[in-house]
Amino acid sequence: MRWVRFFQVSNSGYYAYLKRRKKREKGKEALKTKIKQIFEESGGAYGPDRICGILRKTGQKASYGKVSGYMAEMGLKSIHNRHRTRSLTDSRKSRGDGYPNLVKGQSFELPYQAVCSDITYLKSGEGWLYLCTVKDIVSGEILGEASGERMKKELVIRAFLNAQARYKLGAGTIFHSDRGSQYTSSAFMDTLKLYGIEQSFSRVGMPGDNAWAESFFATLKKECIHFNHFPTREQLQQTVFAWINGFYNTRRAQARLGYMSPKEYVCSLMDSNIKKAA
Repeated sequence: MRWVRFFQVSNSGYYAYLKRRKKREKGKEALKTKIKQIFEESGGAYGPDRICGILRKTGQKASYGKVSGYMAEMGLKSIHNRHRTRSLTDSRKSRGDGYPNLVKGQSFELPYQAVCSDITYLKSGEGWLYLCTVKDIVSGEILGEASGERMKKELVIRAFLNAQARYKLGAGTIFHSDRGSQYTSSAFMDTLKLYGIEQSFSRVGMPGDNAWAESFFATLKKECIHFNHFPTREQLQQTVFAWINGFYNTRRAQARLGYMSPKEYVCSLMDSNIKKAA
């Protein structure tokens, strides 16, 4: 009771203060536990901004400064460091006309109206593994992927056919890529025509025209590849497949999607359209 006399407060006021302090400390520990849980479930990928968004989405108050401070206290640091993915494809033979950019200046509102594709390389103990993905521009969902030891037209054909088998892309869907020889090969172009898919290309020397695909590869490498070692191509292939389909598509929160995963976002759009139609 010495502090009661020292601060000249009533006994009830002092005990009310202790109760509030205990409640605040309990709330702080609960918030730190939740922050750590979200961080660990992301594989160390989420920073304070994304964790704030997820907390607010669930109705919990969370300021950037508070979350950032608590993460610093717990030694939680996001693995993200920005860098640009280098393009692997050779477009020297496709610099003339006949390669239209159908997505430039366009605004797409529904999934599967337009998709993009690119190729990247991943390192294993046995050598490089080349990965081709097909990504929905609106939701960011990876619709199909294919990997292999060689970067040939067959790789992009398999990636597209995998996406087509899963999602049945309709006639008129736009398929956007760079002008690499894999995408401008007659075999691939004929495959797209068979399904009524319209082909679109980035402008020469403008990698930003396909930023959707580049951003995905940057995320994949930061969150799944850079801090791990893969003795074999098969282990690397299995890890990438599991990360895409078990985390990125289904659970990874994206700020531009209202902190929903790509699949959650697609489902919310479908539910909204059903309600509007009803």
